[in-house]
Amino acid sequence: MKLPIVIFAAMFMNMLSSLSCAAATCESLTALKLPDTAIRLAQTVTAGAFSPPSSFPAPGPRGGLTFVSAKDLPEFCRVAAVTRPSTDSEIKFEVWMPTAHWNSKFMGVGNGGMAGSISYASMAAAISRGYATSSTDTGHEGPNNDGSYALDHREKVIDFGYRAVHEMTLKAKIIIAAYYGRAPAFSYWNGCSTGGRQALTEAQRFPADYNGIVAGAPANFLTHLQASSIWKAQAIRKNPGGLIPLSKLPLIHNAVVAACDARDGVKDGLLGDPRLCDLDLKTLECTGEDRPDCLTVAQVAVARAFYSPTVNPRTRELIYPGLMQGSELGWSSDAGRMHPDITRTQASEYLRYGVFHDASWDFTTFDFDSAMEFADRIDDGVTRATDPNLRDFFHRGGKLLQYHGWSDPSISPLNSINYYNSVLDFMGSPANVRGSYLLFMAPGMDHCGGGEGPNTFDSIRAIDEWVETGKAPDQVIASRIQDGKTERTRPLCPYPKLAKYKGTGSTDDAANFSCSVPK
Repeated sequence: MKLPIVIFAAMFMNMLSSLSCAAATCESLTALKLPDTAIRLAQTVTAGAFSPPSSFPAPGPRGGLTFVSAKDLPEFCRVAAVTRPSTDSEIKFEVWMPTAHWNSKFMGVGNGGMAGSISYASMAAAISRGYATSSTDTGHEGPNNDGSYALDHREKVIDFGYRAVHEMTLKAKIIIAAYYGRAPAFSYWNGCSTGGRQALTEAQRFPADYNGIVAGAPANFLTHLQASSIWKAQAIRKNPGGLIPLSKLPLIHNAVVAACDARDGVKDGLLGDPRLCDLDLKTLECTGEDRPDCLTVAQVAVARAFYSPTVNPRTRELIYPGLMQGSELGWSSDAGRMHPDITRTQASEYLRYGVFHDASWDFTTFDFDSAMEFADRIDDGVTRATDPNLRDFFHRGGKLLQYHGWSDPSISPLNSINYYNSVLDFMGSPANVRGSYLLFMAPGMDHCGGGEGPNTFDSIRAIDEWVETGKAPDQVIASRIQDGKTERTRPLCPYPKLAKYKGTGSTDDAANFSCSVPK
């Protein structure tokens, strides 16, 4: 009989406090006994010798961290394990611990999409900065757009929803303490997209797991997010010829920037707050036949569907907010969902297998009233991380830093603002929140990184200093780097503040902007 996870947590904390002060060798960790867990590998990896068992993204900025190549990694102790908290669970995770210059801290790192693999690149970024680090495949293996694992496997959906990350966290801390002879002084989480959902889940469900949490562009309202993708797909299907070709996306984007650039007080090619933009797409409509420099009537209708909120057709209740004007260049990606074949995107896969449990499910049949109600009932909060009650996390001294790109083509930035405001409402006063939770909106940034705006910033340094000094960041400096050169810097401001141009100096220099509440 399996013990409830809360009892496991108490057991693990007792184990952690009773561990001997003597450090273990890396290879001896194979003998470490953990509940429902087998350690399959414990080996020292010499500097630069790590050979990842899966694809390793090229170095570059994403989600506030700069990835490093495998050849640049320091020497570390690598532990690979599998834990089975339910009869249908098989959660793989790894823990990496630097053999020298450990900063006495632990960092869990998140996944993307529907996970299915360990996030080696994010682990590499963390360990290169001295953190012991851990990642999990969330209980299944496969491409991050494959939802077939969920068919008739409710326990695996629960693992993906919240259990895998928590189990990994508890056990990683024990492994770290056994190796070094002492527990981590501080624990941090860093993740974007699915990793951002995991971040908010940890703060809401397991407030003792982490001292500081970075949540980027969180997919925390997953069922509703995927429904919004079906909303767009149905719009494409209902408007024959409405699939906007890649070549026309810059046409829409350039028109948006031309119409709205200066509305934030400075003309610099970026929309400081896209909510101020209201370009009427009819101005781009072709007057005759289809041409490269205009949109057909069907294409205008589809573009409007991308911007529009997904709503219940009967009650008019908001299901999910729309994308912002300025996000157009990302619409052609799988994340952007401007896809001729919606049947293999993350949205259709998740709904087909994880919600409706029907391999033959057809997205065209999705009803945004009854089917949405059914989807919410089936999910029952397993993947949802929208609970505004962060009292326990805040009372423990936890700090939450959330960020979102205004040009995100995958997850509406308004979703982050809506969740932030819900926490303010629940806590009763901004003063009860802002010492513990800050939201930073990044102009021109796409999903977790990239885009035309400054999109590289050190969220880890910001959360680390906030937790350990108690001083909240009043801004985070973001950079746009092209070909190894910094083209532009800009302060990201705690919401609802915006970066305001001081009136003199280059608009490419962050020093010429200050954070202020818009009038």
